[in-house]
Amino acid sequence: MRISARADYAVRAALQLAAASDAGPLKAEAIADAQEIPHKFLESILNDMRRGGVVLSQRGVNGGYRLAAPAESISIADVIRAVDGPLVSVQGVRPPELSYKGPAASLLPLWIALRANVRQILDGVSLADVVSGRLPADVVALAEAPAAWTNP
Repeated sequence: MRISARADYAVRAALQLAAASDAGPLKAEAIADAQEIPHKFLESILNDMRRGGVVLSQRGVNGGYRLAAPAESISIADVIRAVDGPLVSVQGVRPPELSYKGPAASLLPLWIALRANVRQILDGVSLADVVSGRLPADVVALAEAPAAWTNP
């Protein structure tokens, strides 16, 4: 699975908003500077996040962006879906829409299992979890496995 720059930037921007939730709306420039994200690219990402219901925008001198819901109720998956669509696809197609024949027939359940595991992890981690540094125990266990940190 590959996390796009767009998804990475979106998650980082959402985390910046979650960390500053008590400070009121943040301007795109402030988020871009804090996370070292190209400003123009971030504007496009924030627009997708707004359309996806992850952030709200406010115009004016005191305007900017803020999360559309508490950080505890927004998962990392919610953010990624808002900017990139489905978490797992095969050649741009969702796994349930695929069919294979012959020796490749067993690929479909493999792709479905992969999607289920990606969903389990990304839907199970909220912005608040990441901001607080308290990831779910199952995620921590996966990250602590020595093989997780090595290139195959």
